[in-house]
Amino acid sequence: MAAAAVVLSLFFAMNIGASGAAASMGVAYGTGAIPKKTAALLLCGAGVLLGAVLGGGEVVKTISSGIIPKSSITIEIVLVIISSAAVSLFLANLMGIPLSTSEVTVGAVAGVGVALQALYIKSIFTIMIFWVLIPVVSFFITYCICKWAKPAMNRLENRSGRLLIWLLIGAGFFEAFSAGMNNVANAVGPLVASGVMSTGQGVWIGGIFVAAGAIVLGGRVLETNGKKITTLTKTEGIVISSTGAFLVIMSSLFGLPVPLTQVTSTSIMASGAAKSGAIVFQKGIVQKIVKVWIVSPLVSLAISYLLVKLFIQGDLYASFSIAAVIIATLGVLSLMNAIKREKQSIHEQGGGI
Repeated sequence: MAAAAVVLSLFFAMNIGASGAAASMGVAYGTGAIPKKTAALLLCGAGVLLGAVLGGGEVVKTISSGIIPKSSITIEIVLVIISSAAVSLFLANLMGIPLSTSEVTVGAVAGVGVALQALYIKSIFTIMIFWVLIPVVSFFITYCICKWAKPAMNRLENRSGRLLIWLLIGAGFFEAFSAGMNNVANAVGPLVASGVMSTGQGVWIGGIFVAAGAIVLGGRVLETNGKKITTLTKTEGIVISSTGAFLVIMSSLFGLPVPLTQVTSTSIMASGAAKSGAIVFQKGIVQKIVKVWIVSPLVSLAISYLLVKLFIQGDLYASFSIAAVIIATLGVLSLMNAIKREKQSIHEQGGGI
């Protein structure tokens, strides 16, 4: 059982690298500072590993014992948490969406806490407040700089091309470092809580596998964050990566698991809004990302709650109720999409019933 938990956690760590960590180098890649995708991903992996080893311990403590009691986390519970989070994250990776690993992991841990009636309500609300606050702060910092310092940024863009490239690469590495500090805990925190490995072992092993996931599987998310949201200049890229990295590192020092991908993506949106106005929010990719952000922690919470009730507590009635709600929700969403497509078809054909 312990071996299965470790294998599943390491698989999850690789998916973390493919999603949250890979997004950290999206700006440097999208602006052309690092023209080759492979080079961007290798640099990302190095930054992630360094950040995990040097500063990942505080967030590991939060994930392992700050949301539900450490005594509640058994090997079986570890399997539930990692399975729930990994399924949500894997689906997002298939869609090429930069999903927050912190959200799906905290959602999975919270689902276990609800099922066991052992959730630290104050802690979960504190984390949720920072989930909203940090991306909002990131948006406004980036927007203000890109809007009001545009003349100075343009002068730098025209006169300091090579220097800007190196600064942007450094900012991307700084952001990957922050990803290692904050995201590795999502994979190894439950293992540390169950006593399978120590915090020191967790940050090393988790860091290696998150880095490997970024290098091997992170290409699609790198493309999404770097090239599909808005066009970026090098100075804008430096502002975006530096702002995100600073905010995430400060959060990590206080043990707060925050959504790095949201911080980076909202900064990119802010840069686009400073140039083009609200039209950036009408892009399909932006709307898709926001929807996944909202739904993903709720999905992982529901999955982990269902797994605890079904396989650990043997509560078939509760399991049936949750499964019915999930199926009904999926059915309603499918019906809404079908109605929307039908209305579009009628409108395009100019007919009616």
